[in-house]
Amino acid sequence: MNQSPIWGQYAGAVSLTFDDGTDNQLKQAVPPLDAHGLRGTFYLHARDKLMQTRSAEWQAVASSGHEIGNHTLAHICSNNFTGSRGGLEDCTLDDIEHDILHAQERLLTIAPQQKNWTFAYPCHCQFVGRGENRQSYVPLIAKHFLAGRGLSEYGFGNQPGFFDLASAGGIRVDRMSGFEMIGLVEELTARGLWVILVFHDIDGGVLSVAADDYNMLLRYLKRRRQDIWTATVAEVALRIHAQTK
Repeated sequence: MNQSPIWGQYAGAVSLTFDDGTDNQLKQAVPPLDAHGLRGTFYLHARDKLMQTRSAEWQAVASSGHEIGNHTLAHICSNNFTGSRGGLEDCTLDDIEHDILHAQERLLTIAPQQKNWTFAYPCHCQFVGRGENRQSYVPLIAKHFLAGRGLSEYGFGNQPGFFDLASAGGIRVDRMSGFEMIGLVEELTARGLWVILVFHDIDGGVLSVAADDYNMLLRYLKRRRQDIWTATVAEVALRIHAQTK
């Protein structure tokens, strides 16, 4: 076991993250986490419908110890994802910063008690503009948030002291079996890494993971809680920041 001194008694760390703040997550993702005594990070797309119809339910999620994270207001992705104009290629840094801060104002009404905030890049895209005017907006996230979650380029975990907290790599797990997810966590945490799993729906229609596989993973993490630290993105980022700055 390649144990990092950052983790103390643990071999490594894992964070369970969920994108968009869907109704499915309230029904299928949160209750099993609570049943197993685990906490997740929910990146809410602070759209009007969520704020008007599900705000109270997400307040309860935050109050029970789960992390609420920023996933923007307009969920702006690359034009290449949407097949239309108005995406990141047509934005400026000021545009995206305004959107993110507007979302943050809304999210503070859901989790006013939360002191540390993290961010997830919509569609895992981290740029604005095109061609010679293309710019990363990672520095904006570093300015406003404790950490930012993107997508791992190689499917690997994050190595404390070496990766960029403003661009931590997540691993998409849609359509993975429980055995695959467990294998990833077991192998990568044994190397002393931080594994960030990226979920959307559980037994749902979009980028889904089967409920049986999801619950298999949660049972495994509960059994291994003495050896693998399952924590929110903010909790892990705080520890890494404190010990590697």
